[in-house]
Amino acid sequence: MADKKNYYEILGVDKKASQDDIKTAYRKLAMKYHPDRNKGSEDAAEKFKEINEANETLSDPQKRAAYDYELEHPGMGGFGGFGDGGFGGGFGDIFDSIFGGGFGGFGGGRTRRSAVGESIQYEMRLSFMDAAKGCKKTLRYKRNAPCTACQSTGAKGGTEFSTCSRCGGKGVTQQVMNTMFGRTVQQSVCPDCNGSGRTIKEKCPDCKGRGFVQKETEVNIEVPAGADTGSYTKMRGLGHAPSGGGEAGDLIVAFRVEGHKIFTREGFDLHVDLPISFKTATLGGVVRVPTIDETVEFNVPEGTQSGQTFTLRGKGIKSARRGTGNLVLHILVEVPTKLSREQKKQLEDWADGVGVKQHERMKKYADNVEILYGDKAY
Repeated sequence: MADKKNYYEILGVDKKASQDDIKTAYRKLAMKYHPDRNKGSEDAAEKFKEINEANETLSDPQKRAAYDYELEHPGMGGFGGFGDGGFGGGFGDIFDSIFGGGFGGFGGGRTRRSAVGESIQYEMRLSFMDAAKGCKKTLRYKRNAPCTACQSTGAKGGTEFSTCSRCGGKGVTQQVMNTMFGRTVQQSVCPDCNGSGRTIKEKCPDCKGRGFVQKETEVNIEVPAGADTGSYTKMRGLGHAPSGGGEAGDLIVAFRVEGHKIFTREGFDLHVDLPISFKTATLGGVVRVPTIDETVEFNVPEGTQSGQTFTLRGKGIKSARRGTGNLVLHILVEVPTKLSREQKKQLEDWADGVGVKQHERMKKYADNVEILYGDKAY
């Protein structure tokens, strides 16, 4: 686990942090490092990616539990995705989490060559809206497809084989070694037959004995609604075919979602900065706000403050698995910067008229300033 990122440190929270603490920390950092607010900054883009990766894991109780377990028990189990068609954790570790850092090959004490081909990884870029709503994409790529002429055996006609003379058909060779612990026998894959136990008499002319041919492949990808950077879909049997026959690997399509000019995403919730006029903030009024599918009316309450938030339930991103998120409005009161002399006079008269009834917080602030510095704040 030493080479894994510490998601708690990335979000700046304690390991015992509550879900609300994690949500608050993520929200602040996401707003700070969002690509739309740091255009041209590669460091900010990378930081934003890390923040999303950390939140994707720690905001999900099951993923967080698995992550915490591996923190405490490094090397005792993988931390990764949800299996076929599921959503994974951080984008950078998707393929490692699926395969444990390797493809096909050997491992776990196996002595015979795996009959599963290598998987193919592909990064698919999605627009914000395509990812939020879900869509269909067509992917074209090249892969090593099974040779139909020899049924992937590599032998002409699929039957021209002889027993391997080196291993006697066992697929493994043995080597006796004398060590300080005594005599040991080490098994290894037969180099002549690559573990198959047989050799080809005459190679297939189509695939030249490899058992596969390179082929242009086209598949339709169903992008689920709510896909996000770091999520992926896995399609079995659409990766590379192994040499000498066996099961083809998988096609792993990982998604990378572009940012949006209006929305900031937090899981399935959407956040929008909503600028309103000084008049609307003071007197209230109806404004139109954007959602994923349309604009809707929102009634701004009288006396709304800048920085205040309002939540519109069920107006976020729809997901078949996790329901629908919310739309969170962040109020930004636009203060006029250019006023005529007459407008300034009217504003001053208005301020004098309401100034006697200062808000309790303003009065407390003024009193504290006077106590600390001896100066009146207003």
